Amino acid sequence: MSNNEELIYEFETGNEVLAERYALSVERLASMEDEHLSNEKYDKYFHFVKEFLLMVDDNYRFIKDGSFDKATLEELKDRNKKLYEDILPESYKKSYANPSFAVAEFGEEFGKLLAALYYELRGLITAAYKENIFNLAVATELFLEVYGVFVSADQNKALPNYEEVRKILYWYGSDYAEEFRQHNFAEMVDSDRNFVREIVLSADLTDIRYLYRFGEYITDNEIKTAEHLNSLSQEDIDKLATTYTEGYRIGFAMTGKDITIKKTAGLHYNLGFERMVKKAISNLEEIGLKSTIVLEPDNIFKMTSSTGRSGMYGANPNKQLEYDHKEDVALFLDNNFVTRKLEAAKAAGEMYKDKARLFGGPAVIEVFGEIPFSPEANADAVHLSKAQQKMLSEYRVQNSLIMNNYIIMKERSFTIIAFPVPDIGDNFKAIFDETVKINTLDYKLYQTIQQKIIDCLDQGQYVIVKGMGDNHTDMKVMLHELKDSSKETNFENCVADVNIPVGEVFTSPVLAGTEGTLHVTGVYLDGLFYKNLELKFKNGCITEYGCTNFDDPEEGKKYISDNILFNHKTLPIGEFAIGTNTTAYVVARKYNIADKLPILIAEKTGPHFAVGDTCYSYEEDTMTYNPDGKAIIARDNEISIKRKTEPDKAYFSCHTDITIPYDELGEITVVSKDGSTATIIKDGRFVLPGTEELNKPMDE
Repeated sequence: MSNNEELIYEFETGNEVLAERYALSVERLASMEDEHLSNEKYDKYFHFVKEFLLMVDDNYRFIKDGSFDKATLEELKDRNKKLYEDILPESYKKSYANPSFAVAEFGEEFGKLLAALYYELRGLITAAYKENIFNLAVATELFLEVYGVFVSADQNKALPNYEEVRKILYWYGSDYAEEFRQHNFAEMVDSDRNFVREIVLSADLTDIRYLYRFGEYITDNEIKTAEHLNSLSQEDIDKLATTYTEGYRIGFAMTGKDITIKKTAGLHYNLGFERMVKKAISNLEEIGLKSTIVLEPDNIFKMTSSTGRSGMYGANPNKQLEYDHKEDVALFLDNNFVTRKLEAAKAAGEMYKDKARLFGGPAVIEVFGEIPFSPEANADAVHLSKAQQKMLSEYRVQNSLIMNNYIIMKERSFTIIAFPVPDIGDNFKAIFDETVKINTLDYKLYQTIQQKIIDCLDQGQYVIVKGMGDNHTDMKVMLHELKDSSKETNFENCVADVNIPVGEVFTSPVLAGTEGTLHVTGVYLDGLFYKNLELKFKNGCITEYGCTNFDDPEEGKKYISDNILFNHKTLPIGEFAIGTNTTAYVVARKYNIADKLPILIAEKTGPHFAVGDTCYSYEEDTMTYNPDGKAIIARDNEISIKRKTEPDKAYFSCHTDITIPYDELGEITVVSKDGSTATIIKDGRFVLPGTEELNKPMDE
């Protein structure tokens, strides 16, 4: 028997054992029907979750025996609704997934723990549709083990010891850490194991039933998106997909990276875009790249404080639910758990190191126009302690360093493009068409104009950025000194390659001397709204911060700490940029969608500052050049340079762009060493000679 055959045999027999374990677990679930705990509230919880797990199993068998292919659209809609209706906003107040409801029922300790358990088990929906027998088996066993402890204690008319129950979940997360991480890593880098791609390539995309095959929550938004793409000509689809995949290819070429040594690209997109994605898969295969598409459920062991999602996903059934559970890992987080998760990351990297080296990076289709979300503070949700916040921040840095050993940043690239979804309103089709135009603007024109802006900036020692009206931004941004301005530049001339659409010029500022106040009256970052976001800087690092989202200023600070600083004590300015896409700005104002634009487009509609890592993190030593041949030398700052001596102190594993819109922008002025000045933007208009073309969309 060959080594490969041995591996196949072990995999098959392993699945046989798992299938038997899962069958026994389902049998035990069914036997619970006639069992009852003396405590009525706990009995109701366990029977409710039991029924949910049996419903998941019913859907697993529905997929496995081929019944899905024979089902009507109405039956598929009904199944999808039943799987998610318990956590929808209208039902959430009385859902066991809601920490507030669970705490009211069971008290603070068990309430938080049982809400977290139910949230974890809800991830089995996608596992059932993927026929992932491992996840189904071990998570169902987890539930039964917890239930068994309650049954034993109930024989004495008592509740179990809280710590005993907590430890069951702790060891579940610890014991299976490697398997979970290996599975998710494989989905990302191994093109031979891709559930989503196979559906995209094999399904009849004109039959909307295919949307329900992924197990994700489906709304009219996904259906109407798919129907709109189905209404487009093949020529239009080819244009959309080619803009997207060419951005990916050009990203390698522009940075001097060899795309021919890569074999896979990781696609990320929202359900409904399958027709475009199918063509993109074909385009990438023509240049030697197979596609992977991750479908990963949210769970309580993700070791992240962000609500961001990646891979392929459907509608978010309840963003407040995700927000309430984003720190559930605090129930288990200690130094041993962190060590175990890092060991799992290394094990996954080692197992798939050959395929990881062939992974070219992500190609992302973002969406915008979804109903805006501003979370409510939930006192009953699990929260990280100060010590745990530090652990989590350190974990994120160490994890990124480990991953860079396998997916080497300086060898990979990426691209991002964005389109609206029907939730944006009655003008969806018009906005979609406008977005296509924005994504395909003449990059040569922008490249030429942006070079004039860069030539001006390169004369400066620092830049002054001031707001106007209600915006009280007042920033001084220090620039690197150019030793030979004929061969060197501080700013990258960014057109439509990795970041579609055009255009911006950006740099990594010098931190020493960079100071002031950054303020925006309202902005959405990673799907979360911030009202009057204000950050103060000294020597390039955040010293104070606040917003007016909440009546209690401390809640606002925590909101920023959790979702912008990611629990770091401070973050540096990693990027200063000037966006030049006035066409996108005008479209946003014309259709009143400025608050719905993704950062990908919003950052092009004014100057922006990014806090966290620089744009060149992990590839600072790979020199890149502008179209004029000048080397971009502003690749480091005083913190990122520590990678040479203390790599764990050089990176933060986050980068959040905050844009000041033109209508809140008083001026951008360049100040040279001799004190002379040149203004690029004044009162929201470009005034630098040679940039007047950028004002035309606003004037029209």
